[in-house]
Amino acid sequence: MNFSNFDRQMMATALQLAARGRYSTSPNPRVGCVICRDAKVIAQGWHQRAGDGHAEVNALAQLSDTRASTVYVTLEPCSHQGRTPPCADTLINAGVSRVVVASEDPNPLVAGRGIARLQQAGIQVDVGLMAVQAEALNVGFMRRMRGGLPWLRLKSASSIDGRTAMASGESQWITGPEARADVQKLRAQSCAILSGVETILHDDAALTVRPQSFSADDPAVLALTEPWRQPLRVIVDSSLRTPSTATLFAAGGELVIATRVTNIKRHKPLIAAGATIVVIDDDGRGKVSLPAVMKYLADRSCNEVLLEAGAVLAGAALRAGLVDEWFLYMAPCLMGSSGRPLIDWPMTAMSEQQAIDILDIRAVGKDWRIQCRVPKLAEPQ
Repeated sequence: MNFSNFDRQMMATALQLAARGRYSTSPNPRVGCVICRDAKVIAQGWHQRAGDGHAEVNALAQLSDTRASTVYVTLEPCSHQGRTPPCADTLINAGVSRVVVASEDPNPLVAGRGIARLQQAGIQVDVGLMAVQAEALNVGFMRRMRGGLPWLRLKSASSIDGRTAMASGESQWITGPEARADVQKLRAQSCAILSGVETILHDDAALTVRPQSFSADDPAVLALTEPWRQPLRVIVDSSLRTPSTATLFAAGGELVIATRVTNIKRHKPLIAAGATIVVIDDDGRGKVSLPAVMKYLADRSCNEVLLEAGAVLAGAALRAGLVDEWFLYMAPCLMGSSGRPLIDWPMTAMSEQQAIDILDIRAVGKDWRIQCRVPKLAEPQ
């Protein structure tokens, strides 16, 4: 299909609209829509929050006459009854003449059925315009629908000599306020934040989103019309050492502790403090199985998960091939050879080294943010 420059401009606008839902649509995908007639924009909309109107519905609601119009939408219109009616039927009933779709929806409940329904109604449907950009906007949703697991981002902070904490475990603060504010954006767009008990014991981290850290001119912040959604927080704690007095419990939002402990008496104080205890499969070494945790999160409809953890849990996730993307914030300081390493992954030969693809490096305040794509790594045998 040969798309016109106008088509590309309209889809680019639809993608910008979709991005306004970056912090609020979970577990739904981020979708934008632009409606045109006679090469003029007559309406636009985006999906703002799960349970509310989809992008197409929000755009159509602005119009009294939608006949002979072209609709640009970043994801295939749904064809099933969920919390809202099928968007494909809404477009058909509106009498639109053409629908341009960036990406097909891999959700098994849709998966081409929305496109087919539009075509059967005599509507021209053109698919694939700016599909790469559309998929990148919903990388977690795409991963979960196609592969059954969330997209896992690892966030780490280290000194320039690769240390994440002092030997005592002290780590606050390695990076500056600008880098910590940047991490808030990663948290806000995540469905869940995953951490380990050591982080709780040493840092007493709340693992919540703090809206005051955000720039007021961020379009996705300006688009919010309701209170901030706090991601699900999950603590990997094999032997149940999380103290019921931890800041986690007072911070608000749902808290899950994943453990191997089956003794209900040991669960009770944490449940009373506000946590949900989930007993997870053994990894074969007496620890919580991280693949099983990720499956649990997928079953909870989590698209994007942010792992904020120390060297041991970060190394385990990398060795298990679970990490898709890595954000490393590197501070211009030295912490010495006795400090804790970036990851726990013993290697003894150069042949065991693992390659990482660097996508972006930029300054964030006085620190450097290195964004990496992580190939599916293999632990040396």
